[in-house]
Amino acid sequence: MITETKNRKTLADIASTDGVFAIIAMDQRNTLRRMFQAVGIDPSDDDLRTAKADVARALTPSASGMLLDPTYGVPSVTEAHALAPGCGLLVAAEPSSRDSYNGEPRTRRDPELNANWVAAQGGDAVKFLVQLRADRPVAKEGEPDLAAEVLDVCQEIATDCSSAGLPSVIENLVYELPGEQLSGKAREDAIIAAATALDEVDIDLLKLEYPGSPGGCRRLAEVLHRPWAVLSAGVPFEEFSDVLKIAFDEGGASGFIAGRSIWREALPLSGVARERFLDTVARPRLDDLVAVANQRARPWTEATK
Repeated sequence: MITETKNRKTLADIASTDGVFAIIAMDQRNTLRRMFQAVGIDPSDDDLRTAKADVARALTPSASGMLLDPTYGVPSVTEAHALAPGCGLLVAAEPSSRDSYNGEPRTRRDPELNANWVAAQGGDAVKFLVQLRADRPVAKEGEPDLAAEVLDVCQEIATDCSSAGLPSVIENLVYELPGEQLSGKAREDAIIAAATALDEVDIDLLKLEYPGSPGGCRRLAEVLHRPWAVLSAGVPFEEFSDVLKIAFDEGGASGFIAGRSIWREALPLSGVARERFLDTVARPRLDDLVAVANQRARPWTEATK
């Protein structure tokens, strides 16, 4: 059954009133656990939940949305009432474990983790992570077409979201093919090829990697017919701030979806020390990024060609 128009969500529910995305990402599960371990902490599930609620409480007053996982993030933030009023909720709907084929990631979707499931958790948008190499060699007879599988899953998600009345957000990360070293122009080409293929699918918002140069951003602007937001990929805050300016000015990006670059150093802290870091370091970082986005980003309402 199609959701009635009055109940439908749009990208406006995860954007600022000016149509710009300033979204805090904390949807990591196993990655977050490894981040704790990297600083000498073997975290419990409660540690993961507490960290997510602490970040949400401190940062969502400045954000247009927050991206959370359904395992730890949504329950903890909901229970703690830590999401600021007016801040949208994106829920990660990809399976927590990933498949592979001959060393390459293989995309699959759990049909139960659909748009209605996200809506039932209070979500305003569905986010799904894929790893697409649209430029990979054509599959040989008897082999799965890994690129086609990604695009088929994305179309399923887009159709499901449209039917349920939620916007779809697809995040893509390129990867190295077996025996390949992906950097420089080759990496830029891979990002552009994947974005070009994803642009053909009825996705509402693309979450994409910075292609590495102003020229790469201009190439993205040329091929995309839908809004995109820049992911931070955990780069240092100062580097990400510079990347954003280029992505906005040259690539027409409509905002950012960033996590570790903003809140990473809060993990080994606890209690008052964590609260102080989030309030005095992480929040000003986010405010700086929001100011850049408000000044330079292209509103998503203007990004559809």
